Amino acid sequence: MRTRLLALVLLLLLAGCSSGGTHDDARITLRLQSLAWQEESVEANKQLVKEWNATHPDVRVEYVQGTWDSVHDQLLTAFEGGEAPDIIHDASDDLADFAYGGYLADLTGLLPARLKSDIPQRSWETTTFGDGVYGVPFLQEPRVLIANATWLRESGVRIPTPEKPWSWAEFRRITERLSGGGKYGVAWPLKEPVSATLNLSLSAGGQLFHRRPDGKMTVRFGTADQVVPRTVHAQANTDRSASPTTLGSGGSDTLPGFFAGRYAMVPLGFSYRQQIAQQAPKGFDWQVLPAPAGAGGLTQGVSPQTLSIAEDCLHKEEAAEFLDFFLGPRNMVRLALGDWMLPTGRQALKDPALHRTKDGWATGTALAEHLRPAPAQSVRGYPEWKDKVATPAFQEYYSGAIGLRELRVRLEEDGNLVLARYQR
Repeated sequence: MRTRLLALVLLLLLAGCSSGGTHDDARITLRLQSLAWQEESVEANKQLVKEWNATHPDVRVEYVQGTWDSVHDQLLTAFEGGEAPDIIHDASDDLADFAYGGYLADLTGLLPARLKSDIPQRSWETTTFGDGVYGVPFLQEPRVLIANATWLRESGVRIPTPEKPWSWAEFRRITERLSGGGKYGVAWPLKEPVSATLNLSLSAGGQLFHRRPDGKMTVRFGTADQVVPRTVHAQANTDRSASPTTLGSGGSDTLPGFFAGRYAMVPLGFSYRQQIAQQAPKGFDWQVLPAPAGAGGLTQGVSPQTLSIAEDCLHKEEAAEFLDFFLGPRNMVRLALGDWMLPTGRQALKDPALHRTKDGWATGTALAEHLRPAPAQSVRGYPEWKDKVATPAFQEYYSGAIGLRELRVRLEEDGNLVLARYQR
């Protein structure tokens, strides 16, 4: 009798272990943590999960709501506690430490050929660390200029297009021309100045992070890296064509002043169009313009939104099958429209809905081929460098508290000390 009871207990334990991530019977349950936050985006994500569950009764996906504000620390705690979600929504510039730390599954042999070939190699580079691929990049967001169309039209300035954008020098001259009488040609929302500066600097040929022959990364703040910072600094401190009060603001904080006619243009991420479309006063005429171009043309860096699979996930193949469904061309379009962003997939980018002139979709889609991995994409220690060195240094430079020489010293000398600790 005792032997039979022991055998029964053992069978029950084995059943519990083998069904990790499952609930009843043999049905697998995978937890998807989504960071979608806009109403349309949340609805699109939940609807796709519902459609998957309706057609895959043996592999159920459970939607879990996360938040961008605390995702890094939340995930780190979950990984270390063995409670990470199976499928993880994040951004590519947050993946390096998780990938190198062994928390994310290498997707190289898990993803179907269709998905791998549909997304360009330049996008895959954003989630490639060492020899592995640790996320699927699926949504991306160029930075654009949101402009008061009436103001620009009445001023007579040349309106830039993706085919013939402004240069950074021309952009500076035009913002100065549009300023005066308590109004400004541009409002730079630079509460988080680092990613905006680095990503836009690719258009001028800047890179900032360089790999040495020994494989280690180092910071070099060269002439090309200085084009964008010097332009912003001059607009705010010399030309008085950039509002000084918005330098410490977030993007949304600039919109009331933009609607009130205080600023002719605001450089923002592409997805801000949703807020503008919803909040702009009746009759307010706005348009989307490409960011200025330099030696690198319209090139700019992006850190796409990503979906990864946790290394601890017991059903990686089923999770990869869900990703293939979730990121099919039609579904990727639905996710892009919900987030007012661009899909990475080639097939999705062809969808007519993304080529409309309304709300500037066509302008943004024209920039897709110029998007490249953000300069800091694979730099270990980047979060600390950004928070402790680069953010305060850029903030002080843009406000006029320090000059270009001091900015360079802090980015290079202080910055390389930080990076060195991660590369021993």
